Amino acid sequence: MANTATLSREERKKAKRVARKKRKTEKPLPPRDYARGSKKPKVKKMARGQSKR
Repeated sequence: MANTATLSREERKKAKRVARKKRKTEKPLPPRDYARGSKKPKVKKMARGQSKR
């Protein structure tokens, strides 16, 4: 991304949004090969303490 120090706040926001969109189209993320949340650490019920009561 170009140097945005000379731009106003609104112009900077626009430039960053354009850069994000460009990056998304040029380097898309590969599709997930596992279920969302399946890699989160599982918490046993007793370990949660008061939150289960």
